[in-house]
Amino acid sequence: MVQLDDLDRAILRILKEDARLTISEIAEKLNRPESTIHFRIKKLQEKGVIERYTIVLGKELQPKALAIVYIQAETPIIEDFLERYIRHIIRTLALLPNVLMVARSGADGIVALVGAENQEKLNRFVDETIRVLPTLRRVEVFPVDEIGKGSGVVGFLVDV
Repeated sequence: MVQLDDLDRAILRILKEDARLTISEIAEKLNRPESTIHFRIKKLQEKGVIERYTIVLGKELQPKALAIVYIQAETPIIEDFLERYIRHIIRTLALLPNVLMVARSGADGIVALVGAENQEKLNRFVDETIRVLPTLRRVEVFPVDEIGKGSGVVGFLVDV
């Protein structure tokens, strides 16, 4: 694990808030020389702490209705097929624009964050796209009413 000191963490906080800031602006905010900030950012990139710079899309493009969907696959007669089927479901869901994130959970489970422009369209997407997948044991939908921490992740994950 990479060790970060207070200056590294301060630089990361500033860049996380606005990655468009110049090295001069960051140096001014932290009351440090530009050369120090430039060196630290370069080192953070080399160590893989900063992988890339990206944008978080604004509220206008973000889905207005969100839900976490838990999908549990039925164990097939030949258990070796379960692994392939789970990977197939994950790949299939990952291609859909309404699916913001998809991950495996345990041997036979999948968790997805899905979104749509309203609750009706979200429900329709789940009913017509997820619930119809063959050999599922269970599909549970947990509507997200409010995000307490990490609300920017939706703007980061949304597909354009």
